[in-house]
Amino acid sequence: MAFKITDACIMCGSCEYECPNEAISEGQDIYLIDPNKCTECVGFFDTQQCAEVCPEAACVSDPDHQETREQLLAKFAKLHPGKKPK
Repeated sequence: MAFKITDACIMCGSCEYECPNEAISEGQDIYLIDPNKCTECVGFFDTQQCAEVCPEAACVSDPDHQETREQLLAKFAKLHPGKKPK
């Protein structure tokens, strides 16, 4: 499933720079994750980089956007044509 950022976000911006899919952008009060671009870092890393760097643990699984690993890999392939997942 895609990740989302909760209202615990302190707008530090750490997550934005760690996202390999450029799925994170600055919102008005918190950073936002585009679920159409979020692959939970599947294809790049073993862990979700936004959650790893967030000092407030504001990056969490989004139950409204549940996806299997296969679906995440398909999204990775669509976002990064020609790139092999790690």
